[in-house]
Order: sequence, then structure tokens, then C-alpha cells
Amino acid sequence: MNRRVEEATAWVYHGIWGVLTGWFRVPSGPPAPPGRLDEENRSFRPSYGFLRYLKFKFWLALVVVDLAIFGAWFGFFVSRPKLGLWLAPLAFIIATVPDVIAYVAIHLRYDTTWYVFTGRSLRIRRGIWIIHETTITFENVQNVFVNSGPLERYFGIANVTVDTAGGGQPHREKSGHQAANYHQGLIEGIGNANEIRTQILTRVRRSRAAGLGDEGVPSAGWSQAHVSLLREIRDLIAGI
Repeated sequence: MNRRVEEATAWVYHGIWGVLTGWFRVPSGPPAPPGRLDEENRSFRPSYGFLRYLKFKFWLALVVVDLAIFGAWFGFFVSRPKLGLWLAPLAFIIATVPDVIAYVAIHLRYDTTWYVFTGRSLRIRRGIWIIHETTITFENVQNVFVNSGPLERYFGIANVTVDTAGGGQPHREKSGHQAANYHQGLIEGIGNANEIRTQILTRVRRSRAAGLGDEGVPSAGWSQAHVSLLREIRDLIAGI
């Protein structure tokens, strides 16, 4: 029985998903990798555990909200049975329609989230009504860390936060002093967070060692002599 319900739900969802992608022109595949193509390109999505995590939070909120709606309706029914019967269809619609919309929205959030790696940058895309794409160049990465709460760990997922320098409003430290400006990129709901963090740090070290910050500069023709010369020029300019 549960399997049939899941199959019917999946059929309805994919039908709605097809309509919405047509209406809003949502790309069904990953975003194009920034810069030139190379063997290090990699596209991936959040883990299936992330979808289960979102559904768990959804069902938890659903129970609380629907119980509140049922309690309000039952109060009317006890005090005024006829009015309660008239309000029963309205209460049912109020309780179920938002649930269906929220359930579909959870799947849409999962299906429209993509992460793309190249040798020099990371691109993050999420959203359906408004598509947000963020490109982070490894040359500008300042910090990469993994975090997860107890519930996320239960579903076997974690988030990777990538801090990059420059732009945005400066945040303040706990001491109240103004800290450096940072942009953040969030890779959420993945099952191999430590592996992804290691891959990002490896690309960061490689990018800085090669002196690359521009997506259009190929790395194949750079020798150690070129890098040393560029560093000398950089130090000379900094001293002027």
C-alpha cells in the first residue's frame, strides 16, 4: 500500500515538475561549468539523505499545523455542531492544500540544486522561481569548513561552507570589532562533506601555487620560472 502511494505521489510530482520547468524555463541539468572544460569538471547534487531530511522537517511541521487546524475546527464543532459541519470542508482545504504545495516545493528545491567543480572554480545553482547562481574562484577562497547538526548527522549529511574574500557587508566578530568582508558559498546536504572539503582545499592550493585567478588563463604553459617572475613583479609593484 505504501509503495503504491509513493508511486502515485512520484507520478503526480513529476507531472507538476514537467509543467513548472516548462513555465519557468528551469534547466533540467547542471549549470555549464565556468571557464574552459577540463578533466577535473564534476557536477553533483545533494545526497538523497538531504531530501529525506527536508521531508522529515516537513512532516514534523505538518503534524503541528494540522493538529492546530483540527483543534480549532473541533472547538467550533463542539460549541456549534452545525457551523462545525459547514466549516469542515474549509478546514480540510486549509489543512491539505498548503501541505501539497509545500511537499512539491521540497522536491523542487532538491531537484534544482546543483554544484559544479572545475579546476579553478565552484558554481552553485539553486532555485526555480528565481534561479541563483554563484561562482566562487578557488584563488579567492579564505576558509572551508564542515558543519552538521544532530538531525543532519542522523540522515548522514553535512554542509560545506566556503568563505571567500571581498564584497558584501562586513560581519562583526563576537568582540564587536569589524571583521574582514566575506562572501559565502554553501554546499548543503551532501554525504561526503569531508571529501568535498579536501577537494576544494586541494584546488585552492593548486590555484595559488600556479598564480591563477583568471578563469581564462590556461595552466598548461606555466613553468616554475614563470611563476617566480610573476611573484617578483608582484613584490616590486607592492613596494612602490
